[in-house]
Amino acid sequence: MTRTRLMGCALALLMGATALPALAQQKFVTVGTGGVTGVYYAAGGALCRLVNKDRATHGLRCSVESTGGSAYNANAIKAGELDFGMAQSDVQYNALNGAGAFKDTGANDKLRAVFSLHPEPFTVLAHPDAGVTAFEDFRGKRFNVGNPGSGTRNSMEVLLGALGWTLADFSLASELKADEHGPALCDGKIDGFFYGVGHPSANIQDPTTTCGAKLVALTGEAVDKLVAANSYYAKATIPGGMYNGNPDPVETYGVLATVITSADTPEDTVYAVTKAVFDNFDEFKALHPALAHLDPAKMVTDGLSAPLHPGAAKYYKEKGWLQ
Repeated sequence: MTRTRLMGCALALLMGATALPALAQQKFVTVGTGGVTGVYYAAGGALCRLVNKDRATHGLRCSVESTGGSAYNANAIKAGELDFGMAQSDVQYNALNGAGAFKDTGANDKLRAVFSLHPEPFTVLAHPDAGVTAFEDFRGKRFNVGNPGSGTRNSMEVLLGALGWTLADFSLASELKADEHGPALCDGKIDGFFYGVGHPSANIQDPTTTCGAKLVALTGEAVDKLVAANSYYAKATIPGGMYNGNPDPVETYGVLATVITSADTPEDTVYAVTKAVFDNFDEFKALHPALAHLDPAKMVTDGLSAPLHPGAAKYYKEKGWLQ
């Protein structure tokens, strides 16, 4: 072997040895979202896009997972199967306290909040031929209550309890996922569905355009009591004209989307993810219409019932948003 080749081999070995620590330092983080047609998946994609943009600096590589939704994400974080997840503010509260859908599995005292996102009004859509003008008209009809493991299903069950209803009050209580209920409505397989989602949403736009589906208000004494008794709920209005064939504003109530993690997630990891979003905030807001009106001052407090993760709190204190 010539001296030149020997030197080349030695250099290659040296470069390989130098690269090994860099590869070993790279860390993968996963973000649980929801159905691929929902805002959670888009928001998770926006978050990961900004994290990955600066991966050469912090060594994180972020990936998005489509999941069953809020409750699934909270349980997967508790089990160590996800690093971060999207969750409705009511699901965050229930997971932390072992209430609602988490009564049997118990409280997760390691649940931590990172920040909140967009409002998620509870949205009810009816087939135009269903003869529905108020939510009470769905009694005895075919209605999609949401898939098990989703925040939508959890919130639906709370609403039914407040109304004094059970699933048996529907002739069919289907459990379709968010990307399935629109086609089922337009195909005449169900008369309506309930969905917690940020607006505008393709999940609502598609059935209103395809088959003239109608928005239905969620108001009344039961809703008033739920909002008054639970700080994670708030009244909301879906603007008129946002969706085809629905020119009037529709009154409802809802929650906030939030980003959650575990106390076991390293502080520097959460700090890097938080910094990636807020250091590129204008770009983050531009990645989906539902994110367009976010306000950082509200995102670090509103809808957060779990303690802030120290990594997120560190960044907010540096920005002067927290004392």
